[in-house]
Amino acid sequence: MSLDSTTFLSRDPNVLGGAAVFAGTRVPVESLLAHLRAGDDLEAFLSDFPTVTRDQAVAALNLAAELLSQPD
Repeated sequence: MSLDSTTFLSRDPNVLGGAAVFAGTRVPVESLLAHLRAGDDLEAFLSDFPTVTRDQAVAALNLAAELLSQPD
């Protein structure tokens, strides 16, 4: 399965220096990862960033899992 990241992520050099953000927001995907590294759950992230949908966050996590599971 290959996820189409353009449906839930965007990159624009004029938005946060081109960092990957959740589509339709200015919320960097790194914010989700930082929350998880800090021990927060998905609910805490979604509460802190209400413009990000659950579907977007889950899709980003699924994409990360897919990329990490690919052989070198």
